[in-house]
Amino acid sequence: MTAGVSAGYSTYGRKRSRRHTPAVMQQYTAFGSKPRRRCDIGTVSIAVNVALVCISAYAFLNMGSADLAAPVRGVKPQHVRMRMAQHVAGGLAAAGVASMAAFGGANALTFDEFQGLSYNDVKGSGMANTCPVLATGTSDVKSALKPGNYKFDKFCIEPTSFQVKEDVGKGKKEFIDTKLMTRLTYTLDAMSGQMKVGSGGAIEFKEEDGIDYAPTTVQLPGGARVPFLFTVKELDAKGDVGAFSGDFAVPSYRGSSFLDPKGRGASTGYDNAVALPAGGAGDEEQLGKENNKSIKPLSGKAVLSIAKYDPTTGEVAGVFQSVQPSDTDLGAKVPKDIKIQGLWYAQIQQS
Repeated sequence: MTAGVSAGYSTYGRKRSRRHTPAVMQQYTAFGSKPRRRCDIGTVSIAVNVALVCISAYAFLNMGSADLAAPVRGVKPQHVRMRMAQHVAGGLAAAGVASMAAFGGANALTFDEFQGLSYNDVKGSGMANTCPVLATGTSDVKSALKPGNYKFDKFCIEPTSFQVKEDVGKGKKEFIDTKLMTRLTYTLDAMSGQMKVGSGGAIEFKEEDGIDYAPTTVQLPGGARVPFLFTVKELDAKGDVGAFSGDFAVPSYRGSSFLDPKGRGASTGYDNAVALPAGGAGDEEQLGKENNKSIKPLSGKAVLSIAKYDPTTGEVAGVFQSVQPSDTDLGAKVPKDIKIQGLWYAQIQQS
């Protein structure tokens, strides 16, 4: 996927910024304290819309004398009707927004609730891009999680915010909010690995396999788009239940066989841009990065925290934050730093 291709994608501006603090973990605990129930969004929307139409029609048919005298004060009858129509339209729009909000809340499902869904339930709903939430368990993870070696399975990471480090003036750089341009395909899922828990809650974690990368594109406030390969590939993290962090590999956004508009690639295509004169002109320093393509992987850093653990089911959940480089256009551009925050879920089994 290229930045150009992602321009055809629909926008989706979901933002649920969760910072890596104890307060956030408390919010996550409250977030999963009650089992989420699925609701029929169509039924709710229709019911609200019908009620608004009935109320508006009743108000229009029972206009008082003051309203009927409106033409005498210079207000045309059609203007009165237009205002009533605008109220009805505004009510319908508000009902649609409320329905979408209810739908977003209904997407927070537990693992067991996900297993009870059919293909038609998930199709077109956006639920395939979400991770399960943990409705049971304890927040006292250090005491409940016994020392030993664990198999880390069904590891899922769901981003809730994307920020790009940009120059904000006077030589100062900060992470700024962006608009997500990628469709609902950016969640990492079905990952697995190994976790070792020591005494006192010490943790060593290594990610090994799964759907651990997702091409993603965000848009800066000025309109520039930043593609990157969201990933936690080969994450090697150490710490404790409060925070375990480590480095991970960030593969090239494009493969070695990708050809740029001038037919140049890392493993195929032209060595130099077409139509440049011979004699080494194509290898000048300013063109060297464009001609010599590189697919060398870069590195990022991630921090995870366990907010809840259910010893009965082996489910764990928490929050994460990662910082990784963006696409380099096969080595031709300087990468930008991308900060990603969100939720994660996994199931562990002592081996």
